[in-house]
Amino acid sequence: MGDFTPELGEDQRAVRDWVHGFAADVMRPAAAEWDEREEFPWPVVREAARIGLYSLDFYAQQFFDPTGLGVPVTLEELFWGDAGLGLAIAGTGLAAISVFTNGTDEQIGTWVPQMYGDADDVKIAAFCSSEPDAGSDVSAMRTRARYDGARDEWVLDGVKTWATNGGIADVHVVVAVVAPELGARGHASFVVPPRTPGLSQGQKFKKHGIRASHTAEVVLQGVRVPGHCLLGGKERLDERLARARERARSGTERGAAGNAAMATFEASRPAVGAQAVGIARAAYEVALDYARTRVQFGRPIIDNQGVAFQLADMRTRIDAARLLVWRASWMASAGKPFTSAEGSMSKLFAGETAKAVTAQAMQILGGNGYTREYPVERMHRDAAIYTIFEGTSEIQRLVIARAVSGLPIR
Repeated sequence: MGDFTPELGEDQRAVRDWVHGFAADVMRPAAAEWDEREEFPWPVVREAARIGLYSLDFYAQQFFDPTGLGVPVTLEELFWGDAGLGLAIAGTGLAAISVFTNGTDEQIGTWVPQMYGDADDVKIAAFCSSEPDAGSDVSAMRTRARYDGARDEWVLDGVKTWATNGGIADVHVVVAVVAPELGARGHASFVVPPRTPGLSQGQKFKKHGIRASHTAEVVLQGVRVPGHCLLGGKERLDERLARARERARSGTERGAAGNAAMATFEASRPAVGAQAVGIARAAYEVALDYARTRVQFGRPIIDNQGVAFQLADMRTRIDAARLLVWRASWMASAGKPFTSAEGSMSKLFAGETAKAVTAQAMQILGGNGYTREYPVERMHRDAAIYTIFEGTSEIQRLVIARAVSGLPIR
């Protein structure tokens, strides 16, 4: 592993350009339609699978890119194309990351391929963590997993919410409470195989943005899964719970450290930041082109400092956000710990940048920016979620503050 560099290699540039072509030729022409339909865009995902863009092989290659930049480069281009369609294509990745993060080699080899399927039989997956009363406060989670030793099965009961691909996925990964007395440290992740009885879709949400991405509740009623569906295995779980109980007795308990959901989110934060960078860049490019061609008072509006300075700020924030995302991605790939919460930094700044830049783009376009004739209106709606999901901006600031201060700030 070499030093961090913001320069892409030849292979990375080739992947970037290939994904960009798909985003420009397939995603952008379809974006407005699927935003209006608010349905999962199976034709777009199947086309991505047909060319190998939606596939385990492709994402594994990017995930194991030794520079760490394969995933953020890919996601930035996809979300430059459209955030709703991009999340439909990338949404399976969060479930896959949860298996990579918490599972054994055998579990990874068994379940991750089933999350993607192949070009002739496309599959999708869902990661289910949030609950109606447990979003940022993971310690409030109520979904329970009870071990039935006589049958070597886990029995899951509860309701999950805000699940991307929830209910329509082939494979669900569910975070549940196995030791309520340990709070956030008493959680574990379970794979729920396809067509498992007792799992159903609850309410499907009609959203402000990312409408082409399916978001719904997942209801679990007496869902039985084999013992081998516990990610990491029971022996590892028992050891982890024993350590947590000992720390609780000795007074050295440290919040959600070791929590299954938090491990997944920490690994995915730079990737989410890359998505936000893609949205911001797309809005900036629309605003820049508009400012160059829109004539008022006899000259292009970019000739006015009031507009030009906004564009300068937009570009500066986008480049800064990308560098934070790339640094965190490189650190994760190099096995360097996020001692200052660099992953949260990247997600925080990129999410706030996407929200601010898309708002500035609408302002530059004036009344046109507020209409659906121009894409910045949709981009602004899409960007709003990036200060909310996978850890709100407030939670990211809390994580960063705790990391840099060493104090249990609340």
